[in-house]
Amino acid sequence: MGNDEEKEKEIEGEEEEIVCLDESFFINDDYQLTRFTFGSHVLQLYCLQSASTDFDLTGQLVWPGAMLMNDYLSKNAELLQGCSVIELGSGVGITGILCSKFCRKVVLTDHNDEVLKILKKNIDFHDSLRSPDSPVELEAAKLEWGHKCQLGEILQKHNGGFDLILGADICFQQSSIPPLFDTVEQLLRTRGHGNCKFILAYVSRAKLMDSLIVEEANRHKLRMSEVSETRCVVGNLEGVIFEITLQ
Repeated sequence: MGNDEEKEKEIEGEEEEIVCLDESFFINDDYQLTRFTFGSHVLQLYCLQSASTDFDLTGQLVWPGAMLMNDYLSKNAELLQGCSVIELGSGVGITGILCSKFCRKVVLTDHNDEVLKILKKNIDFHDSLRSPDSPVELEAAKLEWGHKCQLGEILQKHNGGFDLILGADICFQQSSIPPLFDTVEQLLRTRGHGNCKFILAYVSRAKLMDSLIVEEANRHKLRMSEVSETRCVVGNLEGVIFEITLQ
């Protein structure tokens, strides 16, 4: 047998060893209806109790930063009263659904199709419990940070933009931070100076990420202010609420 034939046999053998897994292997959809309490407000929603094997499906869980955000909002509900809100990286929707108790409009967004399924399920479940004459608009939309077409479709549907942008525990990957701030800047500029702010519930997991979010805010000419008395321990990590506005 010639060298070429031997190499072909080796390649064929290597190809036979490659296992192609269906995407369902990574997906855990064993959602459980879970009760959460924030001040006097009780929420029920479907979520996982443990993470999927796919890193991209982190949105199926309720993360510490969402608890921090919801505690803050429940104590400062006047920030939400009558507002229009867009949430970035909504996951299962725990923050956006709390907001719907006070806001006139809430758009919950995520980029992952599997996460959007559970997000929409939770919106439908919440709608079934709500008074039929409730005036709030509550919906889910797909939004990948930095994707101008997807953001453009949302802004076209919701002409005039939003009063508040929310993000709870959404700073995980370094590569996602520049497009996140691209999207935030575009949303802020839609409303102009002083008419919109980004509230970020941030959980510190790495000093590099701490520096990166400050650098990106500066690069986009955004003012980043720590909200007093919000720094605390959440899930054994340090969390804090930031308000981010146009300079």
